[in-house]
Amino acid sequence: MSNNLKRAYRTIMDDHFPERMEISFVFEDTRSTMIYEKVTWVVDGVRKGLRYGENPGQEAALYKLINGNLVLGDVRTIAPGRHLVSEAELLQSGKHPGKINLTDADNALNILGGIGRCMPDRPAVAIMKHNCPSGVAISGTIADAYVKADMADHLAAFGGCVALNRPVDLPTAEAIAERYAEVVVAPAYEEGTIAILARRQNLRIMRIQSISRLETLSASRFVDFTSLIDGSVVAQLSYAPEIQGTGDIAPAESVHDGQISRIDRAPTEQEADDMLFGWLVAAGVVSNSILFVKDLVTVGIGAGEQDRVGAARIARDKAYRKMADRLAFRRHGVVFDALEEESVRREIQEEVTVEHGGLIGAAMVSDGFFPFRDGVEVGLREGITAVIQPGGSLNDHDVIEACNESGATMVFTGQRSFRH
Repeated sequence: MSNNLKRAYRTIMDDHFPERMEISFVFEDTRSTMIYEKVTWVVDGVRKGLRYGENPGQEAALYKLINGNLVLGDVRTIAPGRHLVSEAELLQSGKHPGKINLTDADNALNILGGIGRCMPDRPAVAIMKHNCPSGVAISGTIADAYVKADMADHLAAFGGCVALNRPVDLPTAEAIAERYAEVVVAPAYEEGTIAILARRQNLRIMRIQSISRLETLSASRFVDFTSLIDGSVVAQLSYAPEIQGTGDIAPAESVHDGQISRIDRAPTEQEADDMLFGWLVAAGVVSNSILFVKDLVTVGIGAGEQDRVGAARIARDKAYRKMADRLAFRRHGVVFDALEEESVRREIQEEVTVEHGGLIGAAMVSDGFFPFRDGVEVGLREGITAVIQPGGSLNDHDVIEACNESGATMVFTGQRSFRH
């Protein structure tokens, strides 16, 4: 059984999808047709498409829009020729990419695009696992941003997709090569970096020179298709973030029973930056989600939960575990669970407890409103000082009161950011 499974992951599907695809939207008196062309790469002298779909045995194909677009009301979708993932160059590929590699890269670019649009001129890195970020960071250099993103969840980052919004330089290449990654995506690679990264034989090194387009594409609309189990298709316009910067987030205010509830204090500049950064990352996290961020680095991500307070608890618990992993790895070269000496484990646990998992002074991010105050209280008890959420709950006044009682600030975005 084990050998069969291993062979399955080495299997290359010869897909039978056609070279072109057309999708037409038929209106009363007009027809809008979108024409797509299949994407392939030359790997070891052979032209190949996607390796396979979400699992071995599932044929898959990637198509890029080459002609036509759709106009719905006053919204015009992305025009042909503005490609990103579909025009990625494979500079090295021990294995050519599968669907998961592309969707990881795509969602990473989704996050980096929001950062580039709202927080320009900042080196940023997003590391993805199973189409959800394990760690995202902004820093002064791209190398430091990578290290911070990797250490945000050092365990989960293993085998991930690393996306960078700046060219890979020598220090960054050395840091990436020390770890196992499936994919690296960047706008360029400085001289000598490919040789360093190529130490990892199966690493897919992808160059997308047009990453600079992210700042405009992140606010553009496209048609998002979802297929249902019976073959039906849901077509929707893609999510369009309304926030352009910290000036677009408003101090929390609510009216309840004729009484106005307001947050007592405005955010500091650092809190505003952390909240905006966290909100941009949340656009790439499966809902329901709660994030904690501090100093422009994710420190705890609770994703895909059925209840919001549960997501908050998972994000809190992960913050504690990931801080323990960081301390253990920096001091002893292994993650916390691999430590053998009980005295060393106890010392780290005590430090993590005192620091509340690094959550003191952090910002809490919620992709949907808090229906009750119990969700936000999970963070407030750990010492978070800022909260960003859409607002719009019947109990907004209660959540505002909870923040005021703890001296925390809170802002509303006025827009939900669900991702399913």
